[in-house]
Amino acid sequence: MIMGKTVTTEFAYFFPGKTRNPHNFEHTPGGSSSGSAAAVASGMVPLALGSQTNGSTIRPAAYCGVVGFKPTHGLISRHGVSALSRTLDHVGLFARTVDDIALLTEQLIGHDEADPDTRPRAKIPFINIAGEEPPLEPMFAFVKTPMWERTDDDTREGFTELMEHLDKLAEEVELFPSATEAWDQHQTIMSAEMALNLERQYNTGRARLSEKLRKQIEQGLEVRAIDYQRALARIDPIHKSLLELFEQRYDAIITPAAPGPAPKGLDATGDPSFCTLWTLCGMPAISLPLMQAKNGLPIGVQLVGPRGGDARLLRTARWLATRVAGKV
Repeated sequence: MIMGKTVTTEFAYFFPGKTRNPHNFEHTPGGSSSGSAAAVASGMVPLALGSQTNGSTIRPAAYCGVVGFKPTHGLISRHGVSALSRTLDHVGLFARTVDDIALLTEQLIGHDEADPDTRPRAKIPFINIAGEEPPLEPMFAFVKTPMWERTDDDTREGFTELMEHLDKLAEEVELFPSATEAWDQHQTIMSAEMALNLERQYNTGRARLSEKLRKQIEQGLEVRAIDYQRALARIDPIHKSLLELFEQRYDAIITPAAPGPAPKGLDATGDPSFCTLWTLCGMPAISLPLMQAKNGLPIGVQLVGPRGGDARLLRTARWLATRVAGKV
């Protein structure tokens, strides 16, 4: 049964809606899937849908202290979802447990001719796989990314404690140089494709759009074709380099979901930079509410897997949530 439609930000971009964080009404719930994360966190609903073009599922899930899942690009059809960027748009899922995420995901995956980025595939038993114990204890690659300097003290202390707790099951891994260009590439693709998809709204009602959205569209209108094509062409090489981590020894990348807990104030939705690389590459990512800041607000831990490794990522996430519950 569908309970209702939740609040999102303006065109799933940065300008916030009226939703507040259930943990503290003076703090943002994140965005763009603000209402979905807050509805699950407050107990209004057990499950909710959202979207992610940069950090619009993982970030609000982290801020609101729920489980948020962004699957592999093209795993779930986006038919009926207002398009921002075909290259980057994903359907996102919210729940209070990994098991519930697996239940919802299993119902939603599949090929849809109305979404050209979905593919025919055998049915994946998400519920069974996510509920299994891993055959071996998983190994984690701790990737700080170039955004680490943005993290606050609570996040840094929490990840230090988490790495100590995991001990030999986690190792810090540096990103290869070309991956550090991903943030600029993401911006190029997103702005160009948003300019295309929001062209009618911009041409007929730009005065009613927020200043941030207008600037993003105008930036997209200035993107050169060669820069756009170059950014698209670099996605697969980056993913292939990341894929080597999983092929060598690691089950998941572990990294913050956001630089810290939800910022105070309702005029912004927070920083999505810890989600950008994984969204650009179309890799599955999940945020787990495993930490707490000194002010009592939740801090999310993000796990990332290779494309198509969604079910195994959920299995690893469930193992980690059970392993560290109440210990970090």
